Amino acid sequence: MNRFEGPGSKEAKLRYLDGDFQVVSPGSFVRCAVTGEAIHLEDLKYWSVARQEAYVDAATSLAREIDENPDLRKR
Repeated sequence: MNRFEGPGSKEAKLRYLDGDFQVVSPGSFVRCAVTGEAIHLEDLKYWSVARQEAYVDAATSLAREIDENPDLRKR
């Protein structure tokens, strides 16, 4: 059994804030908005306050930001 299986392993609902997040509905993980990969709350480091989305890592976060703001490619 992995850490996302078992009795307390439901998906959490969060409100993403600047530098922090607030648990709206308890759970042990959230899903990456791009990859769909489960991210344990203890490992959650990347999210967008504007889009209220979580990301599995910095590269995925940057890729999403560039997709949403194509002008960033020119910089």
